[in-house]
Amino acid sequence: MVAINTLKAMAIDIETGYPILGNRFGGLSGPAIKPVAVRSVYDLASQLEIPVIGVGGISSWEDAVEMIMAGAKAVQVGTALQEGYGIFEKIALGLQNYLERKSMTLEDLCGLAWRRQH
Repeated sequence: MVAINTLKAMAIDIETGYPILGNRFGGLSGPAIKPVAVRSVYDLASQLEIPVIGVGGISSWEDAVEMIMAGAKAVQVGTALQEGYGIFEKIALGLQNYLERKSMTLEDLCGLAWRRQH
């Protein structure tokens, strides 16, 4: 299951009164939706037995760690690709260094936040 990708959004040009986007509506993505995405992953992963993929606002290794702690088995990077493909290496290396520093595995990290509540 993928959670959450984007939120329904809209912007209006205050000078003309018309929607800015050609088809009126769009999707809000990036760092602005990360807290909503983390909460959604947390809620779903703590209740489901199928893997949850965390999507929404991941732009650093810290964001990936947070999403995995919420229960994501994998994460997706979207908006952060504006920085270039090097973002994947930055996230992977940061995550690897974090796991080594904490003497943890991805399995240890996955769902840590909701496992600590029980």
